[in-house]
Amino acid sequence: MNRLAGVTSPYLLQHADNPVDWWPWGPEAFEEAKRRDVPVLLSVGYSACHWCHVMAHESFEDEAVAAYMNEHFVNVKVDREERPDVDAVYMEAVQAATGQGGWPMSVFMTPGGEPFYFGTYFPPEPRHGMPSFRQVLEGVSAAWTGRREEVAEVAGRIVHDLTQRTLAHGGEGLPGESDQAQALLGLTRDYDEKHGGFGGAPKFPPSMTIEFLLRHYARTGAEGALQMAADTCAAMARGGMYDQLGGGFARYSVDREWVVPHFEKMLYDNALLCRVYAHLWRATGSEWARRVALETADFMVRELRTTEGGFASALDADSEDVEGRHVEGAYYVWTPEQLREVLGEEDAAFAAEHFGVTREGTFEEGSSVLRLPHADAGADADRVARVRARLLAARELRPRPGRDDKVVAAWNGLAIAALAETGAYFDRPDLVERATEAADLLVRVHMGAVARLDRTSKDGRPGGHAGVLEDYGDVAEGFLALASVTGEGVWLEFAGFLLDIVLQHFTAEGGGFYDTADDAERLIRRPQDPTDNATPAGWTAAAGALLSYAAHTGSEAHRTAGEAALGVVKALGPRAPRFTGWGLAVAEALLDGPREVAVAGPVGGELHRTALLGTAPGAVVAVGETGGAEFPLLADRPMVGGAPTAYVCRHFVCDAPTTDAGELAERLGVR
Repeated sequence: MNRLAGVTSPYLLQHADNPVDWWPWGPEAFEEAKRRDVPVLLSVGYSACHWCHVMAHESFEDEAVAAYMNEHFVNVKVDREERPDVDAVYMEAVQAATGQGGWPMSVFMTPGGEPFYFGTYFPPEPRHGMPSFRQVLEGVSAAWTGRREEVAEVAGRIVHDLTQRTLAHGGEGLPGESDQAQALLGLTRDYDEKHGGFGGAPKFPPSMTIEFLLRHYARTGAEGALQMAADTCAAMARGGMYDQLGGGFARYSVDREWVVPHFEKMLYDNALLCRVYAHLWRATGSEWARRVALETADFMVRELRTTEGGFASALDADSEDVEGRHVEGAYYVWTPEQLREVLGEEDAAFAAEHFGVTREGTFEEGSSVLRLPHADAGADADRVARVRARLLAARELRPRPGRDDKVVAAWNGLAIAALAETGAYFDRPDLVERATEAADLLVRVHMGAVARLDRTSKDGRPGGHAGVLEDYGDVAEGFLALASVTGEGVWLEFAGFLLDIVLQHFTAEGGGFYDTADDAERLIRRPQDPTDNATPAGWTAAAGALLSYAAHTGSEAHRTAGEAALGVVKALGPRAPRFTGWGLAVAEALLDGPREVAVAGPVGGELHRTALLGTAPGAVVAVGETGGAEFPLLADRPMVGGAPTAYVCRHFVCDAPTTDAGELAERLGVR
């Protein structure tokens, strides 16, 4: 065992038995490099990363390669999901130097943390013009010992260039009608009318962009926005990226037709998509959107929920096939012969036609990814259900993909919001209970006495890494959604604690945010990124939560900070809407108010349910007894004539109170 034994990251623990003398990130590793006068090799990855596993097997498990690494470097392993700040800073350097990035990420740096040589995956032997990993190690070591001045000059120049980069805030003012319309036009240009989604291969699920499109449609009635959202969701749900047997989504599609996925399943994708499909159902009443939302919620609970009540980070892409090989997609793909073994000839032929399983296969070695290629063809629903159940039962007997049991605060915040809303929409109180249990875990394990968040935990033990901005923004978002669904004002209070930390420790000059707190570990650059990646940008996640909290409480400080942060959306939204989806969605809420809905009446009653089903962008809902201290919106808003009563306000103007659910539905855009 090396120095990774005893850490909380499952990814690091996967390398604890390597012959490489790995160090976790920390000052001790850099002090050791300084003492020995050797470079630091930083290797960054994550547990569900296929090529991370490949490089580990090819190089880090090789005794000779490990011996060379141990002799000439101090080797540091980082889980990018546990330390997104470290990953972001050095990935920026990799992308600036090479024009591309990815994982595994390999960075060679001085004992002072200054990078001077970069790469991603390196093969064990030279191939396709790429040097072998051993050649890279030898070249870097030779440069360090024989050309130290040149190395120091390169490292100094890289650090200087990174620290001199500034982020333009985006001009004056807030995003307005014309900015949002321009963003919609940009998305229309990038839209794949034939296959749905945006751009070409590979295709990632555009969750935040779809949320913007649904909110824009709700506010403006733009049918084109709804059509792009609905058609993209339909294409993803019919394709191989969606698990047609067990529910839940894989990370992305390797092709533009949504046929073959990269098979890892991430909590954040499924949380975001679960919420998107629930919101699509809310806007359209689509039965298939309802089914996908519920199946995705059930997948998260069934396969990602931890013993402590939180949600694990991911399922691996790889698992053992019938020959005992560890290969990608083995758990999910089928051949015609495998269908016949489980179903018999007649049902196998039916299943092959229904799920697109061919003799040639759509994946590797004649296997096929299950999908629904004949979306418009009427199929016997009962027979489909029976076939699915039998195939799922047979699949359960296969070796399962590995699971990363690390609980990430931000991603659990996304799951809490999705499960709370899905449970409320579809009368599934069990899903609301699971959301509440995950929120309880975040409070008990991740939040300290002063509401500072730990980024991760495992087995109920905090990982010891400071939460970053997305943790605060997404957890606050989850708590606010839970407060609206359950009528428990304590979640509003906890959201306020977190957002006060954002205002105290994450704000930047000019109204933006940094991704790390002002008292966090100092790296060569303080990361600051307002664009979405696989999850909403911490910057705009915080802005959205601040606006919602201000709508609940009337806090001018939170409203002002949320508005100031949206200046960057005014600049980036029209130019790069695919990478500013959540910011655009938050801007829709701002343009609509957001509306404040107070329901003086019982939790789960007709008026409460109607309020939750409203499509008004970003509307906040408070429910409970008038005069209670938990929700400021309920103050001085009594029931009328002893009947449950709803109050709707926006832009400091309130409608007359109503006891009629139909009238409330009209005000909030309920179908």
